[in-house]
Amino acid sequence: MEKDILEHGLNFNRRRFLSRLSLGLGSVALGSLLMPDLFSGSMDESDILAGLPDFAPKAKRVIYLFQNGAPSQLESFDYKPKLREMMGQELPASIRAGQRLTGMTANQASFPLVGSYYDFKQYGESRAWISDLFPHTAKVVDDICIIKSMFTEAINHDPALTFFQTGAQQGNRPSMGAWLSYGLGSENKNLPAFTVLLSRGKGNGQGVYSKLWTNGFLDSTHQGVRFSSGEDPVLYLKDPEGLNRFERRKMLDKLAEMNDMSYKEFGDPEINAKVQQYEMAYRMQTAVPEITDLSKEPDDIIKLYGSDCLVPGTFAANCLLARKLSENGVRFVQLYHQGWDQHGNLPKEMASQAKDVDQASAALITDLKQRGLLDETLVIWGGEFGRTNYSQGKMTKDNYGRDHHPRCFSIWMAGGGVKPGIVHGESDDFGYNIIKDPVHVHDFQATVLHQLGLNHEKLIFKHLGRRYRLTDVSGKVINDILI
Repeated sequence: MEKDILEHGLNFNRRRFLSRLSLGLGSVALGSLLMPDLFSGSMDESDILAGLPDFAPKAKRVIYLFQNGAPSQLESFDYKPKLREMMGQELPASIRAGQRLTGMTANQASFPLVGSYYDFKQYGESRAWISDLFPHTAKVVDDICIIKSMFTEAINHDPALTFFQTGAQQGNRPSMGAWLSYGLGSENKNLPAFTVLLSRGKGNGQGVYSKLWTNGFLDSTHQGVRFSSGEDPVLYLKDPEGLNRFERRKMLDKLAEMNDMSYKEFGDPEINAKVQQYEMAYRMQTAVPEITDLSKEPDDIIKLYGSDCLVPGTFAANCLLARKLSENGVRFVQLYHQGWDQHGNLPKEMASQAKDVDQASAALITDLKQRGLLDETLVIWGGEFGRTNYSQGKMTKDNYGRDHHPRCFSIWMAGGGVKPGIVHGESDDFGYNIIKDPVHVHDFQATVLHQLGLNHEKLIFKHLGRRYRLTDVSGKVINDILI
């Protein structure tokens, strides 16, 4: 009897041991697939925590096509025929309702309404209204979600742009790409998690500054890496003259030893961050030249993006490069296209700006889709605020300008688990106030994080005694636009 009980206990323990061992091995295998360096000894606690989302993500990466200077929603995606009907008439006081204006129009004697110089048509199964300025975007309208009810508190360019990128109107806060790098880490150890590309149109430009891709109070490994259009896409990446790759490796190893001694003495985490940056630069020496070489792209891709994609520094070239970077595991690719600040001569300048970006923006959607990457890549297109329905200064039918308008503007999103072919939100007949489904900047940011598997209320960093997050103390996920 005792022998039977003993054998039963041994068998039970054996089954339990093997069962638990199989689960453990499965977890080990999964962990090694998600994070190849998990058992290499090169990862610390923060590395292990990074890359683990809060829940199953719909998107793996983001490409943000930021139209710096604020394109007019009234000449792009928010069709308002009433403004043409009331051309030259005064903006009703009941519509403005005492809302603040910028110093550029606050002292105007009158606020004459001005309709779009360009016609709109309905496209796709969604029957969304798109301006004639964006014929290529119109062809992919059933792949995008147009949000016509964005709003922000910022009324001038610098704070509004900073607000979109960092969640605060003042500087020295981590940018969205830095937060994603901090929360999820990098997919490709040979490339940074966060890259920045700049282009400029012929219109009136607003500046962009490094504070927009800063790491803020996060470790410097999370800052954006700017790619230039010159001979060297990343500055100071090449080895100095007379130094070969073997010697460079020896120098970095010796430098790492010295930095390790400093870290043990002072405990400054930025010392380790610098070592990681040196190592990243060393690995990028091989990866970056291959990725930034667009000359090997097939003819059908060149035709899709347009011939400008072979001209370094253009918006088209940056869109194609963004696809290649994203395809190779860069977590967040940020494009800035300057020149959208049309306070005057809007019909002519905006036509030039739209021509610069329309084909390449639509091409990026098509390119990602045909490669099977759109479902896992969230693409965003839009500026920092909108434009007024009245003219700034004197106006004629074919020559007018529009002032800043933070109360109501449009952006679009595509892929990454966002519902395609829908329009979300609505403005009034004057395109001045939101009447349905308002979307705040923090709501937008919360939604982007959510699609990458991050709860915006849990992505927190404690700094100087306060807990910070991208969405500050507000923001809600826009569930109605999500699959």
